[in-house]
Amino acid sequence: HVGAVALPAEAAAEVAKVKAALDAAPAKKLVLSGFHDASGDPARNAELAKGRAKAVRAALQAAGIDAARVALRKPESTLAGGDAQAARRVEMRLVD
Repeated sequence: HVGAVALPAEAAAEVAKVKAALDAAPAKKLVLSGFHDASGDPARNAELAKGRAKAVRAALQAAGIDAARVALRKPESTLAGGDAQAARRVEMRLVD
């Protein structure tokens, strides 16, 4: 969503899936990457992307994930195939 960092209602199901994956792989960590589209002010967009990643991290912590297992990457700009809405996202990746 434009200018929004709050998680959409459907994010709860994704948080549950990620928690299950982390619970099943206790040695792994999760890396969150916030993305934004190229429209508007780049600095503001980067802050929004970072805020979205932090909102995901907070939701994971609220679900019982240890904060030490969640890392944030620097925000990135993308067009995600040209769809600005899809560019405003947070990707999650399990790493060793």
